[in-house]
Amino acid sequence: MSVQFNHTIVHAKDNRESARFLAHILGLEVGPEWGPFVPVATANGVTLDFATAPAESIVLQHYAFLVSEEEFDAAYDRIRAAGIDHYADPHLKQPGEINHNHGGRGVYFMDPAGHGMEIITRAYGSHERPEAGS
Repeated sequence: MSVQFNHTIVHAKDNRESARFLAHILGLEVGPEWGPFVPVATANGVTLDFATAPAESIVLQHYAFLVSEEEFDAAYDRIRAAGIDHYADPHLKQPGEINHNHGGRGVYFMDPAGHGMEIITRAYGSHERPEAGS
């Protein structure tokens, strides 16, 4: 078997709130709670297990999700409908915009715990680079 990423634990101020938030934006389901975890599974089988942690112990992380053009449209509509601050860049300098990096579209936003979330339609490095001198 080749190495595969299976799951990660995402610390949150409220595990249910953060799991519901991400699942809603991405059009995913919140899985059944088990122990201290509230899981959200992606299509490729990777699970984000949200766990409540004291606010002062949460280390902010970045999570990027590769989506189809249609999924991007739906997620972006939900972001705007909910009035969620969003940005074209990870430094949060281009509010209310999306980017067109790597020949696709992308947007950054924060989850309720302050983690940086990103949705993209093209994987980084997947676009064709122009020939030198073109």
